[in-house]
Amino acid sequence: MKQCNRLVGLAAFVVACLQVPFAMAGESGEAAGKPIEVTVTFPPGGGTDVLARLIGSHTAESLGRVSVVENRPGASGNLGARYVAGRPADGGSLLMVNSSFAINPGVFKTLPFNPKTDFVAIINVAYIATVMVVPTDSRYRTFADVMAAARPKENTVSFGSCGSGTPQHLAGELINLRTGVHMQHVPYKGCGPALNDIVGGQIPIALVTASSAMPLIKAGKLRALAISSKERFSQLPDVPTVAEQGLPGYELSQWHGLLAPKGTPVDVQKRLYEGFAKILMRNDVQKVLSDLGYTPASDGPEAFQKIVNGDIDRFAEISKRIGLTAD
Repeated sequence: MKQCNRLVGLAAFVVACLQVPFAMAGESGEAAGKPIEVTVTFPPGGGTDVLARLIGSHTAESLGRVSVVENRPGASGNLGARYVAGRPADGGSLLMVNSSFAINPGVFKTLPFNPKTDFVAIINVAYIATVMVVPTDSRYRTFADVMAAARPKENTVSFGSCGSGTPQHLAGELINLRTGVHMQHVPYKGCGPALNDIVGGQIPIALVTASSAMPLIKAGKLRALAISSKERFSQLPDVPTVAEQGLPGYELSQWHGLLAPKGTPVDVQKRLYEGFAKILMRNDVQKVLSDLGYTPASDGPEAFQKIVNGDIDRFAEISKRIGLTAD
């Protein structure tokens, strides 16, 4: 797992280095306006946290305000979301989330906020695709091989994911629903443990983030059969999409973006979007995103709101059909 550890090390290096710009930019940021508090609904060091710190390190320049990242994990991200929902709608409090924000409404009976009406979208920062991988010596040479082996009457195929109710879990279940096959889900507590077991031969297939699997694929320890994004992933250009392999229209990539409390003025939303979009256009930022396995995005408030609301409905339907609940 040395290659995988190198990726984790790169993410840790980004987190550590990005503490410096916050401290150095403090005085100028305070003079130009109060800091922007960016709440991350996951612990420090994860992908969503790294992205928040990456873009936040440049807000003093692009928005005239320093950013401060606050990690508020718990209840699958619902604690942090509730906190931001109750903050003033003045552009000073933002919520950094990923697709799990859109999954939660379909699996929790009640939420302490309304995900569609208590927030307004600012910008979609980046996507990360899910990749289907098998050991290099697997009998499954193609995505079609897996589908053939996963017919309901045979029911011999299981797949590991990064956890129950994660985008990677739903990516596998969506394949089941679209094809009528039955791949049995084996949830793990993170992509790392799933990768450990597939390399060790404990599970035959895994659906994990492309970034976590990429080092092992390039090292020849895993073979990628399909990717969940609409288009092929630039860092794994030889891996066909699921849509290319008999499921037209299939797409389930994990997005990461910024939301603000409802009532945030439209002109404030616009300024925030323009400032963060400018950051995402930086060559150095795009390089870090690419090195970490992300595809940069810059969908604005209207487009990103449509993505969020659409996925809330889509994921709720998938969760209902497979009987997924948080209880």
